[in-house]
Amino acid sequence: MSLPGTPSNPLRVAIIGSGPSGFYAADHLQRQTNLVVQVDLFDRLPTPYGLVRGGVAPDHQKIKSVTKAYDRVASHPNFRFYGNVEFGRDLTHDDLVQRYHAIIYAVGAQSDRRMDIPGEDLPGSHPATEFVAWYNAHPDYADYEFDLSQESVAVVGLGNVAMDVIRILARTPEELAKTDIADYALEALRHSRVRNIYVLGRRGPAQAAYTTPEIKELGELADASMVVAPEEVILDPFSQQVFDSGDDKEVVRNVEVLKGYAEQGDSGKTRKIIMRFAVSPVEISGQGCVQAVKIVKNELVPDGKGGVKARATDQFETIPVGLIFRSVGYRGVPLPGVPFDDRAGVIPNDKGRVLTAPQSGTVVTGDYVVGWIKRGPSGIIGTNKPDSVETVEMLLEDMRGDKLLTPRDPSRDSLEALLESRGVRVVTYADWQRLDAIEQERGQSRGAPRLKFSRVDEMLAALDTEPKPVPGD
Repeated sequence: MSLPGTPSNPLRVAIIGSGPSGFYAADHLQRQTNLVVQVDLFDRLPTPYGLVRGGVAPDHQKIKSVTKAYDRVASHPNFRFYGNVEFGRDLTHDDLVQRYHAIIYAVGAQSDRRMDIPGEDLPGSHPATEFVAWYNAHPDYADYEFDLSQESVAVVGLGNVAMDVIRILARTPEELAKTDIADYALEALRHSRVRNIYVLGRRGPAQAAYTTPEIKELGELADASMVVAPEEVILDPFSQQVFDSGDDKEVVRNVEVLKGYAEQGDSGKTRKIIMRFAVSPVEISGQGCVQAVKIVKNELVPDGKGGVKARATDQFETIPVGLIFRSVGYRGVPLPGVPFDDRAGVIPNDKGRVLTAPQSGTVVTGDYVVGWIKRGPSGIIGTNKPDSVETVEMLLEDMRGDKLLTPRDPSRDSLEALLESRGVRVVTYADWQRLDAIEQERGQSRGAPRLKFSRVDEMLAALDTEPKPVPGD
């Protein structure tokens, strides 16, 4: 049989996960003008976009506008979206092998790394991703509860996700009402008693992972003060050299912003964001729930790789807090029938080709990976584009070398018949566009971009009751 990619034998590619990396992979496949490619994009939720919908902070609407590019990808005549279809439950790896020439996994890093300290599992200690998913109306987290009656909270980590958590805790209800935050989260935050938000970073201000706009934004909140003690922005000798050289512009900007906060002092607003650097939690304590976090002061020493690492000293401090969010890294979770590197928290791969084992493994024919589940949790949304292009180029190279799968029945009819036989309620992209319009209409009453559905059954019910558009209207 001839190589796939012709009108009579299209190249059939399944993509598992509809976040940015999945859409970028689909886009690059569609750009192969010399090939006929059918891309089927699967997501276990009825809604696409992955972390753009469920992870980007509700007060960062501009970032979410990237979905317009994904809508253009979805408009391609050879593209199909199969929402509300879960890999491993509704479709197995064997099902896809029989129907596709290649499978691309784009499922992201879905769990948090732990701090592995005593008391980490006490009630009131949470992964930051749970809080983020909760306020973003992710169906898996709509029923979660967070004790916002506490006056003091600790956020561990200095990345952008930590900054998002801090902003949502510190914003006024009036600020939040204009966003697409979940309605139940807005109501809970309206009654929040949080007043002190401690931000704990194990290294110094020059090593913080947040971007300059994120740290500047914390100083622009309506009723929250940035509290930075002058000693917190004193740089270690190595970091001072980096700052003085001016080679890393973002480090310079970040440190200058923090020095500005230290100089202006507490502005006297209701809530206070208290920045602490070169400290690490060593124990969370409390009688039946979080009541305090014990931290150790770190010193920064050369790491032998041109940077610095944190080394614990003998100086300890206990901060009374009733709630703690950890944002110290993320890792993927295994998929049924797909190799997994448990140490690194990714699918083992070589430039996107899935391997049977890390480093020494052999290539799994027809299996590919993109995004955070490929490289680990690094970069911003746009970083996924070249990452996905690299993987697709490997797939195309394998196609030209006749190294893809040989599916028994590479047709959408076969796929859809299988899903129907299993009673799967598929949500199409047209269905999503109807949900999108309904959500936007729901948001008008509070002056918000949208009011999200937070439960799958509500989404499906809305699709059943909302009249479908008549062709030609």
